[in-house]
Amino acid sequence: MQIPREGDYVAIQSYKHDGHLHRTWRETMVLKTSENEIIGCNENTLVTEADGRRWVTREPALVYFHKKYWFNIITMIRESGVSYYCNLATPFALDKEAIKYIDYDLDVKVFPDGEKRLLDVDEYAAHSKMWNYPPEIDTILHDNVDVLIDWIDKGKGPFSQAYVDLWMQRYKELSHH
Repeated sequence: MQIPREGDYVAIQSYKHDGHLHRTWRETMVLKTSENEIIGCNENTLVTEADGRRWVTREPALVYFHKKYWFNIITMIRESGVSYYCNLATPFALDKEAIKYIDYDLDVKVFPDGEKRLLDVDEYAAHSKMWNYPPEIDTILHDNVDVLIDWIDKGKGPFSQAYVDLWMQRYKELSHH
């Protein structure tokens, strides 16, 4: 597939290790693509869960995907402040359907006050047993949690206010908000 251009809309599909579709976001506006990353924004987009439940996102969210890192970052812009939801997942793949990745259960949530929490450790342990995650997955994910925590602590990339301001402004220009 050709790389989506700024202003194009793409779907995002999250899978689990066994190959089943986990969650789909219907449309995300592409704000930037480069050789290694895609930055996008969605707002009021339809999300469909594996069990068929559907819901619509409430606030604008910037999404950050990278080809080299085993995480993606969702920046949620709320009245109460900016919070982050970071999925530990494979680097993204892109095809004519969507941006795709395998979600490895572990998440890092960053609250507006800067508090960080590692979530879903039990789910990761259960799925690791159930689907026989290879040992190297464990090593890769733990290394990438360290990278993610370093980025958070240093306000790098998506964790900087300048990033949030720049990409929200670009989203407003492209979507004529």
